[in-house]
Amino acid sequence: MEIAFIPSPSRGVLHLGPIPLRAYAFCIIIGVFVAVWLGNKRWVARGGRTGTVADIAVWAVPFGLVGGRLYHVITDYELYFSEGRDWVDAFKIWEGGLGIWGAIALGALGAWIGCRRRGIPLPAWADAVAPGIAFAQAIGRWGNWFNQELYGRATDVPWALHITSSTDGRVPGYYHPTFLYESLWCIGVGLLVLWADRRFKLGHGRAFALYVAAYCVGRGWIEYMRVDDAHHILGLRLNDWTAMGVFVLAVLYIVISSRLRPGREEVVEPDVDASGGGDSEDERAVAGDSVDLDKAGDAEGEGAVESAESTESVEAAESVTETEAEAEAAKKS
Repeated sequence: MEIAFIPSPSRGVLHLGPIPLRAYAFCIIIGVFVAVWLGNKRWVARGGRTGTVADIAVWAVPFGLVGGRLYHVITDYELYFSEGRDWVDAFKIWEGGLGIWGAIALGALGAWIGCRRRGIPLPAWADAVAPGIAFAQAIGRWGNWFNQELYGRATDVPWALHITSSTDGRVPGYYHPTFLYESLWCIGVGLLVLWADRRFKLGHGRAFALYVAAYCVGRGWIEYMRVDDAHHILGLRLNDWTAMGVFVLAVLYIVISSRLRPGREEVVEPDVDASGGGDSEDERAVAGDSVDLDKAGDAEGEGAVESAESTESVEAAESVTETEAEAEAAKKS
C-alpha cells in the first residue's frame, strides 16, 4: 500500500470555447516572464536601462523555442518520421518536446542579434539573465507533469509520480518524478548563480557559464534516471554525453576568461535617444544627410570667399607693380 504519491493531472488542456488552453504552454510563458523580470532587475542594477532585457528577449525567446524544438526533433526523429508516424506532429510544440541544448544555442544567436542592435555586449546581458533562465526552466518542467512525460524508473518511494495515461507507450504505475527533481535542481542553480555573482562579482559571461555548468551536473544524473526512449552511445544516453561536453566547455570558459578578463565589466548602453528623443533610424539618417548638405554648403561659401579675397590680392599686387614701373620710367626721363 502506497503511503503517498504525487498524482498526475487528469488532463493538460482546458478549453475556453473552441480555444484550447494548454498547461505546457502556460508553464513556458510564465517562465519567460519570470526570466525577463529578474533579468531586467539585474541588468538595471549593473548600470543598464529598463526595458533592454525585454527588447533582446523578443529575439532570444523565439530563436530559443525553434532551437529547442529542432534539437528534440533531430535527436528523436523516429517519433515523427518513422513508419506509422505523422511528420506534421513535429510542428506541434504545444504537445511537448523541447531540447534545452538547442534552446540555449539558438537562443544565444537570437540574443546576439538583439545585443548587436542595441550596441551592448552579449556576455554582460547573459550574466544578467542567467539565474532567471534557471528559474524559468524550473517552472517550465511542470509542463512535463501536466503532459505525463519524461518520468524516471519505477519506484515505491513516498514521492513517486503516479502515471495514469496509457497512450504513446506509457505504462500506468509509480515512477521517479524526474520533472520535479530537475525543477528543484534548477531552483538551486538559480540561487547558486545569484550568490556567486554577489560574492565574486562575476562578469564577462562567467555567471552564465556557471549556470550552464551547474545545470549540466544535475542534468547528467537526472537524465540517467529517465526511461523514455533515447539514443545511446557506449551505454549512455545522448543527452548525458551532451551534458558532459557542455560542462567541460563551460568550466574552461570560466577559467580562461577569469585570467584574460578578471572582474566585472561596466555596462554602458549607447544613448539611442540622444538625437530627437528616440527618432527612428530613417529620421536620424535624413537629419544626418541634411547636416552634411549644410556643411557642404558652408564649405562652398567659404571657398568662394577665399577665392574672391585671393583675386583681390592679386589685383592689388598688379596695381602696385604698375605704379612702381611708372615711377621708374619718370625718373629715367
